[in-house]
Amino acid sequence: MTRNARLIVTALISMTFVAVAAGALVAVWSSGGPSFAEQNQTSPMAQELSTANNLSAAFNQAARTIRPSVVSIRSVARIQPTPRGQRRPELPEEFRRFFEDDLFDRLVPQIPEGGLEQRGLGSGVIVSRDGYIVTNNHVIRGASEIDVTLFDGRTLAAKVVGADAKTDLAVLQVEARGLTPARLGDSDSLQVGDWVLAIGTPFELEQTVTAGIVSAKSRSAVGLTDYEDFIQTDAAINPGNSGGPLVNLQGEVVGINTAIASRTGGYMGIGFAIPSSMVQLVKDAIVTTGKVQRGRLGALVQDLDEDLARSFGFASTKGVLIGDVVPDSPAQRAGLKSGDIVTRYNGQEMRDANQLRNRVAATAPGTRVEMVYFRDGKQQTVQVQIGELEEDEVTVNNGAESADQLGLSVETLTPETARQLGFEAGQQGAVVTRVAPGSLGDRAGLQPGDLIVALGNQPVRSSAEFLRQVQEQELSQGIRLTVERDGARRFVFLKSRQ
Repeated sequence: MTRNARLIVTALISMTFVAVAAGALVAVWSSGGPSFAEQNQTSPMAQELSTANNLSAAFNQAARTIRPSVVSIRSVARIQPTPRGQRRPELPEEFRRFFEDDLFDRLVPQIPEGGLEQRGLGSGVIVSRDGYIVTNNHVIRGASEIDVTLFDGRTLAAKVVGADAKTDLAVLQVEARGLTPARLGDSDSLQVGDWVLAIGTPFELEQTVTAGIVSAKSRSAVGLTDYEDFIQTDAAINPGNSGGPLVNLQGEVVGINTAIASRTGGYMGIGFAIPSSMVQLVKDAIVTTGKVQRGRLGALVQDLDEDLARSFGFASTKGVLIGDVVPDSPAQRAGLKSGDIVTRYNGQEMRDANQLRNRVAATAPGTRVEMVYFRDGKQQTVQVQIGELEEDEVTVNNGAESADQLGLSVETLTPETARQLGFEAGQQGAVVTRVAPGSLGDRAGLQPGDLIVALGNQPVRSSAEFLRQVQEQELSQGIRLTVERDGARRFVFLKSRQ
């Protein structure tokens, strides 16, 4: 058979196969079975593709909704020469000996007579048709000029309405028509794993949208602000994103992007946003009164661990332990005492000290709230009228004979020692004079100068009394000390390793 003949045979065989296949399809169609299109639509791959397309469409819609509300913020801060004609930073005398006579002057440039300009870049989000814009305080701090670039390309001068350094939030205002305000969503309803988008101006790339999920909620002790309740996200946030919105798939603002955890200065998968619940309170206060008024309880509080909770006969670590009560404060007037464990505040369960502190701060001064606390094995309820926190008040409680097993040396507090250490006249207790490195006392954070005023529920009036009480305790079960430092009391739990 010639080559052409073989090709013809092959073609014929193929055509025969097609004809047979077509006949089979006709039979299926005539019998009322599913069409090829119908089969393709119900296949697992088609379903997965449909799901992906739906998610992509949700991202598209959220981005279209929020982008007209997002702005770029450029600020200019002028650094002026210091008084008396000094035009470079002064080096302390104790460090000058490490430099040659003129080395420091050559290494550190002079500040020009007209001053230096420091330029900053950040993001913001329009929250009202009146031109109010929310951003981070650190984006505009110290700025003498602030320009805002809108989605449509207009660049406008902005004025600062007010700023709150304790939450790192600020409110700006521009005069313009045709603004598109964003909707503030409910950050409290967010759940870990929810999709979110971050929009801003990273590295001067305006209107950049990145996607990720909510990695965690209620992050505190990050060390960025006084009041922390951050949303953690893995949506890419980089320098320039600060002040921009974090939004849900409905295009609602659920947070203001504030910071990243990074060893390089760039994105490493951990970003932090201020929740919209806090943003709403701060924004409304600044717009209404120009400042933020915060509630005050007048109690120094701390978290519970298993040992501390057990020592009070409390069956959970969810709660907030009152370490000390400020005299003539709302807490004292309501009858709260050191050792009380707050379990609910205004109807909401309290899990840790940071949460309670944030809730109290967000309560308008003068408001009466209901608090539930645990004392002497019983839950009790009290009404507290919240006071107003003054700006300079500090409300965070961050906690020689020898007690060898604790690694402590102590002495009885005398009137002279009390005056030297700043304790009240008539105060009694055992003063810590030495803490052995690596000891139980050291690991618990005790320091020389701490005053031990109680062991368990028993008061401590002298070093001898303290040492006697320690000998009567079983360290494998742990002991609870009440310690006074810098005018505040806190609880410390010491337990030997098994």
